[in-house]
Amino acid sequence: MSDDINQRHRARMERKKAIIDAKIAAADKEIGIIIVNTGNGKGKSSSGFGMAIRAMGHGMKVGVVQFIKGAMQTGEEKFLRRFPEEISFHAMGEGYTWETQNRERDIEKAQLAWEQAKRFLADPAIGLVVFDELNIALKYRYLDVEVVINDLLARPSMQHVVITGRGAPPELIEIADTVTEMNVVKHAFKAGIAAQAGTEW
Repeated sequence: MSDDINQRHRARMERKKAIIDAKIAAADKEIGIIIVNTGNGKGKSSSGFGMAIRAMGHGMKVGVVQFIKGAMQTGEEKFLRRFPEEISFHAMGEGYTWETQNRERDIEKAQLAWEQAKRFLADPAIGLVVFDELNIALKYRYLDVEVVINDLLARPSMQHVVITGRGAPPELIEIADTVTEMNVVKHAFKAGIAAQAGTEW
């Protein structure tokens, strides 16, 4: 009985491998891609910083601009600042919108952050950029989505971009190459558990 199950499994995996190998062979374009992580679930920024570390492991230069965040130094910022030759890290917000409560100031900070973002987008030496919480700045219209999209599309051809935050606008989703929506199944905060260093910040 177990031999029969093993043989069926092997045959199924051989068919699957043939399909996957054909798809890999057909995906022969090498070009910088735009990745958007959005949705209400946890993990959008975490994924973005994971890709930053992955890129660094491949010897790529990385640029990070954090929109909204900046009032409190996060674990990822503390860690990545240890590698100034590989990564340029700019936390340019003053805190979440419900904390700042000053739309004019938030717009000013977002626009300054986008100026730094444009410097990265103009630099072909930067292999990957992370625009953390950019979606929030777009959602609240602190930045013009069309201006942002035009700047993204004008970047060096091999540069990758990771954009995080809830509420990614449809226009951004349309031009992105990979879009992942994080969904909440369960979150400790709803059970009254405080945000923990190392898991939330």
